[in-house]
Parts: sequence; C-alpha cells; structure tokens
Amino acid sequence: MRSFSKSRLIAYRQCEKRLWLEFHRPDLREHSVDTQAKLRTGHRVGEIAQRLYDPRGRGVFIDLARDGYGAAFAQTAELLELARPVFEAGFSAGGAYAFADVMLPTRSRGQKAWRMVEVKSSTTVKEYHRDDVAVQAFAARRAGVPLVAVALAYIDSAWVYPGGEDYRGLLIEQDMTSDAFSRESEVRQWIRAAREIVAKVEEPGIRMGNHCNNPYPCGFTAYCKSLGPQTEYPVSWLPGRRKAALDQLTADESVIDMREIPDELLTQRQCRVKQHTLSGEIFFDSAGAAQALSGHKLPAYFLDFETIQFAVPIWKGTRPYQQIPFQFSVHRLGRSGKLERRGFLDVSGNDPSKAFAEHLIVACGERGPVFVYNAAFENSRIQELAERYPRLRPRLLAIKARVVDLLPVAQTHFYHPQQQGSWSIKKVLPAVAPELRYDALGGVQDGGMAMEAYLEAIASGTAIARKKQIQEQLTDYCGLDTYAMVRLWQFFVGRHELKLSGK
Repeated sequence: MRSFSKSRLIAYRQCEKRLWLEFHRPDLREHSVDTQAKLRTGHRVGEIAQRLYDPRGRGVFIDLARDGYGAAFAQTAELLELARPVFEAGFSAGGAYAFADVMLPTRSRGQKAWRMVEVKSSTTVKEYHRDDVAVQAFAARRAGVPLVAVALAYIDSAWVYPGGEDYRGLLIEQDMTSDAFSRESEVRQWIRAAREIVAKVEEPGIRMGNHCNNPYPCGFTAYCKSLGPQTEYPVSWLPGRRKAALDQLTADESVIDMREIPDELLTQRQCRVKQHTLSGEIFFDSAGAAQALSGHKLPAYFLDFETIQFAVPIWKGTRPYQQIPFQFSVHRLGRSGKLERRGFLDVSGNDPSKAFAEHLIVACGERGPVFVYNAAFENSRIQELAERYPRLRPRLLAIKARVVDLLPVAQTHFYHPQQQGSWSIKKVLPAVAPELRYDALGGVQDGGMAMEAYLEAIASGTAIARKKQIQEQLTDYCGLDTYAMVRLWQFFVGRHELKLSGK
C-alpha cells in the first residue's frame, strides 16, 4: 500500500488537485524565490533549535539527504533505543511517514519514553500546525514509539537578542499532546482519501480559489490559471477591500471579468479602475494632485529605504523578523531644479542601524518636505531607530514629522490602464516616465532581489569583487526608487518647466 509523507498529506488537506499533480505532474510545479527563502529560514531556525534542545551536544542528527529514507528509518529505530536527543528522526507506519524536528528522551511511569517537538519559524501557532503535529504523532506512535508528549515550538517575536550566540528564549513551546493524540482517526481518513485521489487517472476538477495560497502558496498556480477561463479584464485588477456581495459574486469564478460586475458593488476607486481600464483612457486630476502637494515647497527630499529581516537575529539588540534598514537613497531637489543625491549602504556584515540613522539625519537636512512612497514603511523604521537610539531620537522624529506620502496622491488623482489596478511605484512609473525602467537595471530589480543581494554581500565567503558589484547594483536600484519619486512629484505638481540637473 502507498505511504504518504507529511507534506503530501498537508498538500491533500490544502487541495486534492495539488496532491494529484504532485504525484502525476511534478514537472508543472514552479518554485518561487519566496518559497526558497522560507526554506532557508526554516533550516536556520532548525539549527538553533538543535542547540537549544541539546546544549551539551549529545544528540544525533539524521541526514536524510545523505543517507536516504531506508537508512534514516533504520537509524532512527536504533537511536531510540538510547537516551540521547535525536533530530530529524524518521518514522514510517500506518501509511504515513514523517521526520520529527526534535525527539527528547524522558521517563513515564518508570519506563523510557519520548517527547516530540515540532519547530516552526512562525511567530504564532497556526491552524494548519495542528495537522502537522497530528501526522507526526500518528507516524511515530504507529511505529511503536512510546510517545508521551508533543509540543510545537515557535518564535517569540518580542524576544531581543542579547548577542554572543545566546539564543535562549528565542522559542516558545505550546503543548499539543492531547490534540495530536486525539486525531488519529482523522489522519487515517486523510491517508485513505489521498490513496483514492492519486489512484485516479484524471486530475480532480477543482477551481482556483483562496485555498491556492492557504496555508501555503501552491507551486501549480500558473498551471491551474492556464486551464481556467481567460479574460482581458480580470476581476483581480479591482483594488482594495471588496464588498461582501462582490466576493460572493466572484467566489466560484463564474464571474471573472470586471465588465460583468455592476458598478453598485464597487467602491469609488474600483469604479475608476474599471471605467478607465475598459476605456483605455488615462485618469489624471492634475489640479487635484497639484493642490494636494501645493503646501510643500522646495527644497525637497525624496527618500527610500531597503531593509533586511532575520527569523534568528544576528545583531545584538534586535528582534526576530525586525525590519533592519541597511540602505537608503535621498535625492535633494533645489529650487533651481538641481538634484543632489546622497545615500548609505553598509555591507560589512555588522549591524548597520546606528550608522544608518546618523547618515540619514545628515542627508535629510533640517527643513523641507521628505517625500516617500507609502509612508507607513519608512515612518515605522524611523520610529524604531528613534527608540533604539535615544540620543538621535529628536532629530529622527523631526525627519518623520516632515514625511509626505506620494502614494495617496497617486491613488486619488491618477490612474493609467497599464497599472492593472496597482499603484506600486513600479506600475505607476512607466506611465509617467516610460524611459525609466527597473527591468533595465543589472542584477537587482525589486525589493526581494535587494534582500537576496544584501545577504550574499554580507556572507563571509563572498569575494571582494562580487561584493563591490552588489554594492553598485544596490546603489543603482535604490537610487532609481528615489529618482522615480522626483519624476512623479514633478508630474503631479505640473512643474514641467523645472529642468532637472544632476542625478
């Protein structure tokens, strides 16, 4: 009889079609950059968990990639006869197999027993984690393991790293024993259903929906989209929160074209997107945009940040998943149209936060508007820096008080059909300044690529020449973000006569 891995059973729980495709058409699966990054994060958290649960280094790690499934199951059985921690212990029984992150020896009624810990890189216990531990416990107990406790360990987002490789306190445990043990009949039903699904000759006819990204982004999304009805004006272009009636109308994909959506179900902004997308005409309330920005005189500053976050902090005084700014670009626009650019980028591998804050204070001067695109992000980072460095707090908060957001100006007063319902700067810029292109940049073309490039730059094995190349690519990318805002501002205020000099 066919056995299923935990991940395959979770795939079944998400979507029967996904499970079928994983068995019969794995060639159609696409792996996103985001998925790969999450896998790396999971591995790093797992490494720290091993240190925390085995501080004396007596445990054994089972290397599935090196030894294969059969050897991993056999080695697990041997190690469970001993009283040592086991990491990635493998169990196969009852039609399911799984690998436990942590197995810790304990005693129960005078007998040798085991406690299982499933380690997650999330900061909360999620509903689908219950399925994870249910399958883990099922496989272990059916394999004859005297399992007496099951826990889920996750990251405490409020914990502050004290430095010195001391990660005690990073993980919080929640006991899942009774829940996991009580779901054995459910797991058996999942296995039976999974066998029936993969035995089918034809793939299940399941429509796309919210399940495509819940609990995990599905790698078969592009394939499934290609099978569905196609339209020139998809409903997904309608921005913002939808009214309940609209969600109900589009839930089963019987309505996929915005031409079929009654205007009374749409917000004002959604109506604008629909109207101008269908007509192909640009919407630009030039007077309104100019009025919205009329109170902000030159000289002005245009600011953008790049940040990095770590599930396992590497710098003292930082928290898990805290957004740490490592780069900024500032364009200063004078009354004559002269542009001056300043920036900061630290790829030393040390915490860049304090130097970032100090350079930011100098670069932004003491007066004049500081334009950003989506102020919530930059404002939050400035506030965090102010809290970390009290001596710099007054000057940092003074910068925050000068911040002016260009995003709501664009959302309220401008829309080009090419934006496809999005007001990201990468969608708006081609309509305003088509000669400025992110895809013409070498190496780094978006925020995700910037984070990946930064991680490579600060890695100990990165060659000096490669690090220099990355610095240049990051500088060009962040600089385009702020120059793009200069051009957007010029367009919105109607200052076409202002000849920009310098860049």
